[in-house]
Amino acid sequence: MVTDKPPNPPSLDAMMTPDDLTAAQADATRWRYGFLVVVVGIVAVLVAFGAAVFATQEFAALFAGVAGVIGTIIGAYFGVQAGQSGKARVEAELARSQEMVVRLAAYVGTENAPRVIDEVLGRRRS
Repeated sequence: MVTDKPPNPPSLDAMMTPDDLTAAQADATRWRYGFLVVVVGIVAVLVAFGAAVFATQEFAALFAGVAGVIGTIIGAYFGVQAGQSGKARVEAELARSQEMVVRLAAYVGTENAPRVIDEVLGRRRS
């Protein structure tokens, strides 16, 4: 088993902070502008609804259509935001893992790599 440790390794969390901060800012910006677009869309639908009710005096039939459109807009907004948030988290974790793999491979070196791989992952079945 490999037990040697590099002298004073830099903290991986300290090196990742700027990337995490950038990802958080991008996520906040996406939520803010997405919310603004949803609000503008709902206001536009409500204005059109008000004009249609004023012109036709039919409230119930028009309200059903407006409720469906507003529900669809809101559902799509939150669905897209949740999907993008999950994707961003997975990509950030992938980047962290990739960096860790590269650092560990550089530390282990080519002469110890097969032994370390066998110890960590087990023997390869061919």
